[in-house]
Amino acid sequence: MDVLLSDLRARVLMAHVGRKSLYIRGGGTKGFYGLPVDHDAVLDLSPYAGVIDYQPSELVLSARAGTPLAQVEEMLAEQGQMLAFEPPHFSEGATLGGCIATALAGPRRASAGSVGDFVLGVRLLDAQGRVLRFGGEVMKNVAGYDVSRLVAGSLGTLGAILEVSLKVLPRPARETTLRFEMDEATALRRMNAWGGQALPVSATAWSGGAGAGCLTVRLSGAEAAIAAARAALGGEALADEEARAWWRSLRDHAHPFLAVRSLWRLSVPSVTRPLGLGPTLIEWGGAQRWLCGPQSAQRVRQAAALAGGHATLFRAVSVDEARASGVFHPLSPPVAAIHRRLKNEFDPEGVLNPGRMYPDL
Repeated sequence: MDVLLSDLRARVLMAHVGRKSLYIRGGGTKGFYGLPVDHDAVLDLSPYAGVIDYQPSELVLSARAGTPLAQVEEMLAEQGQMLAFEPPHFSEGATLGGCIATALAGPRRASAGSVGDFVLGVRLLDAQGRVLRFGGEVMKNVAGYDVSRLVAGSLGTLGAILEVSLKVLPRPARETTLRFEMDEATALRRMNAWGGQALPVSATAWSGGAGAGCLTVRLSGAEAAIAAARAALGGEALADEEARAWWRSLRDHAHPFLAVRSLWRLSVPSVTRPLGLGPTLIEWGGAQRWLCGPQSAQRVRQAAALAGGHATLFRAVSVDEARASGVFHPLSPPVAAIHRRLKNEFDPEGVLNPGRMYPDL
């Protein structure tokens, strides 16, 4: 065990024995996400960095949690490969560990899959000072759960991610972006219709208000497939550099609609009709819907639940709003019981990121 890992483990053990709380932090670019943590000290994972193994021919990469996300993506790009779920950076300093802990995915998620779909294994430091490995070559799961995937999106409440192994994919040979003027209802019908056809659609996004808006569609694949899709769909093509910058702004929330302090994210079935909750930005073929500006938490969550989905207060105006409204959709009793069982298995004293997801976890 190296010196840095020994130090991290010693700090966790001291917190566990003293019943002190630790806030796990990497690059700090996603600290806004989730409930604020009342903590006694910070467990900084950013120094625990470096690529451990990368085998382009096997489409597998393993790296430490503090490894800069930009470094990982640059290394992959040199081999014509990518993280297919297109993780957001939000700002400089984003790390691989934060990418996995938040499980946030970008515009390509609907066509490529979620963060958890690409996690092959993790090495975890739990609140009792144990260094555990899940997935990969060693299958050691708890109570029948696929723990390596459960860690994705756990926001550090199960343990500090030390290392992660990921499946990577080849970059598309060609990409082009088309733009269409249409209202929300028409855009939803088009996105769902095109999603059911043999078209190389890798991302969609619509934004606008009542009666007007713009649908942007990205096509990714072989040159012949792109040409055939363009001929079938029509629309106005964006210049390549403009298109790359636009999708990057959407991924990192530099887009004007998303670069606000009050932002709700709704996950609903893609065929859900317009919700009538004000100006909206729609991604993932209709399955992800963003609302900006002041909203009633009860109204938003009720609308999402009636549609068969859920709502998250992605970015709150203030700590008071986050605590009053709750960040994540309330859990049903059976799901809450599963969360508590997992938390008790890894962190029975509530040392790591207490309350980051829900007040009692």
